[in-house]
Amino acid sequence: MSEKIVISPTSRQEGHAELVMEVDDEGIVTKGRYFSITPVRGLEKMVAGKAPETAPVLCQRICGVCPIPHTLASAEAIDDSLDIEVPKAGQLLRELILMAHDVNSHAIHHFLIATDFVPENLMATAINSVSEIRKNMQPVVDIVAGEGIHPSDVRIGGMADNISELARKRLYFRLKQLKPKLDAHVELMLGLIADKDLPAGLGVTNQPIMATSKTYGDRSQFDLDRFTEIMPESWYDDPEIAKRACSTIPLYDGVNVEVGPRARAAKFGGFTDKGVVAQHVARAHEMKSALARAINILDELDTSAPVRADYDITGTNKLGLGVIEGPRGTDIHMAQIANGKTQFYSALVPTTWNIPTMGMATEGFHHEYGPHVIRAYDPCLSCATHVLVVDDDDNSVIKNEIVRI
Repeated sequence: MSEKIVISPTSRQEGHAELVMEVDDEGIVTKGRYFSITPVRGLEKMVAGKAPETAPVLCQRICGVCPIPHTLASAEAIDDSLDIEVPKAGQLLRELILMAHDVNSHAIHHFLIATDFVPENLMATAINSVSEIRKNMQPVVDIVAGEGIHPSDVRIGGMADNISELARKRLYFRLKQLKPKLDAHVELMLGLIADKDLPAGLGVTNQPIMATSKTYGDRSQFDLDRFTEIMPESWYDDPEIAKRACSTIPLYDGVNVEVGPRARAAKFGGFTDKGVVAQHVARAHEMKSALARAINILDELDTSAPVRADYDITGTNKLGLGVIEGPRGTDIHMAQIANGKTQFYSALVPTTWNIPTMGMATEGFHHEYGPHVIRAYDPCLSCATHVLVVDDDDNSVIKNEIVRI
C-alpha cells in the first residue's frame, strides 16, 4: 500500500521548497518529487527596457546567499551581447571574487549540515573553523568587489578599479595563512562525513552532469540549441504539485541534469563517486582548489594593468550568454541589448537545474534519508522561480505562466 510523506518546507536551505515522497509498506521511497514554493521576484522583467548597467545591480539581488555568481553572470552576459573583451586583470579580479565566494559559501553549507555529521564533542571545533574561514574569505570580496553581499565594483566591461599593490600583498598573506587552517577543516569534515553511517548508494542517480569549467565558467561549453525548458505541468505527474510548483524544468538534450561541485569534479577531475557522500566530498575538496586558485590569481595579478574595457552601449540585438560556475552549479544569464536598452533577459540558475534531479535522488531508500539527499545539493530556491496566475475571487490557480525570477 502506497503512502505519501510530505516535508514542507525542507530545512537548512535558502528559500522554501517541498519534498513529496511516495513510499511502500517498508517506508522506501518509490517516487520522489521536489519543487520550489518560493514566490517570484520578477527581476528579469524589471530590467527589460532599462539601461544594460541596471541588470547586474538588480539581478545580484536575486539572492542574498549567492549574489556573486549572479552579478558576474549578468555582467558576462551583457559583455557578450556587446562583444566586449574584458582586460586580463579585470577577468582575474572577477575570478578572484568568485573563488573567495565559493570557499565562503561552502563553509556556510558545512554549518548547515553540521548537525547531520558533527558529534557534539566536535561541534564547537567545526563551527569555529567555519567562522575562521569566513572571517578570512569575506574580506577578499569586500576589498576586490566593493561590498560583500551586493558587489558594486563589478561593472560591464570588467571592474570599476584595480586593487592596490598593498591590498594585493595583504590579501595574498591572509590567504596563505588561512591555507593550513582550511586544510585542517576540510580533513575534519571529510573524516566526519566518512564516519556517518549512511546507506551505500544513497542519492545516486544516473542523470547526466553539466559543468562548463573547473573554476570560473565558460560560455563556449554551453550549447543553447541543446537547452529546452518545460512547465511543471509537463514534468510532475501529480496535478496538485504541478499547480503549486514555482519553477520551470530546464532540460539539456531533453533530460534533466545534475550541476554543482560533484559535476565539476567528475567532468574536470575524473571523480567517479556518486550520491550524497560524493556531493559532500566534492564540495569539501573544492574549497581547497578554490583557495589555491585565489592565491595563484593574487600572485599573477598586475595591479597597474587596466581592468575595464571601453564599449559602445548601443548593442546589435545579439543574445549574450554569461556562464558562471557558482557554488551550487552552473549559473547562466542571457541578455539581449539593442538601442541602448535591455530587450530580453533570462536566468537559468543552478538550483533550477537540480530540482528535478534532487527529487528522483531520494528514491530507493527509506524516506528518513530524503532530507539528507536534498541538503547534499545545498539548494537555493529564491533564484529558481516563476509565477502562478491566480483568480482574485477565490484565490485558485488559473494557469502557470513563465514570468521568471
